[in-house]
Amino acid sequence: MKEMICILCPQGCHLQVDEKNDYKVRGNRCEKGILYGKTEAQNPTRVLSSTVRVKSRLYPRCPVKTDAPIPKSLIFDAMALLDCLELDVPVERGDVVLENILGLKVNFIATRDLKE
Repeated sequence: MKEMICILCPQGCHLQVDEKNDYKVRGNRCEKGILYGKTEAQNPTRVLSSTVRVKSRLYPRCPVKTDAPIPKSLIFDAMALLDCLELDVPVERGDVVLENILGLKVNFIATRDLKE
């Protein structure tokens, strides 16, 4: 039995997910809790936020994030890809800075405009 707190709505329900009983979820007060509990128990995912080096006198780093959630088990592999990256300015918010990370069809995108 896994226990977790649902973060999909402000109620913060304390969920219990029974892995031995087809991932049955208890403790939810809305339907979102069922989906969250099952997903989090079977394949937890996260949107990853970080920064990337920039070739600029004004800005040392540019904030980036994934445009979709990635498996939690691959977060450190995705972070390692950013270590080798250095952006040229200008950068616009929403620009794809790294495509198809780890073959997941998920991109890192810039979350800030950087002009020289």
